[in-house]
Amino acid sequence: MTTIEPTTIHAAVRDGIARGVAAIGLAGVALIHLLDLPGQLSETPYMFVLYLALIVSSVALAGLLIGTSDGRVWAAATVVPALVIIGYVLSRTTGLPQSSDDVGNWSEPLGMASLFVEGSVVTLGSAVLLARRPPGERRVLEAANAVGSA
Repeated sequence: MTTIEPTTIHAAVRDGIARGVAAIGLAGVALIHLLDLPGQLSETPYMFVLYLALIVSSVALAGLLIGTSDGRVWAAATVVPALVIIGYVLSRTTGLPQSSDDVGNWSEPLGMASLFVEGSVVTLGSAVLLARRPPGERRVLEAANAVGSA
């Protein structure tokens, strides 16, 4: 009879919960951009293509996270929404090529929902990736942060 350590069970449960929450968040990113997709084709066709790529990649990453906890999948699931946040900020500050209509439009409801969901996924993914670093690397990062804040 094989005995599984309680810490192993707890780690597996935490990992499953984190993967599930991240998958739901990525599905939310896809849904928000799907809802905003119709106007993009006529206004800025390249944004339409970027939205489609984001929707497909978000759904694919969500599916991969459901099936695996691979660090590369977590990294991609963290970077993709971070890039969307950068694009959102650029669209509201400097504007994007062929699209300056949203400059200063920070209060759009879908945009705020998008920032919330993407920020949540980036935060969760960053926490998971940081927790997976070897203990020695975490101590070096903590020491560097302590020196930087002194």
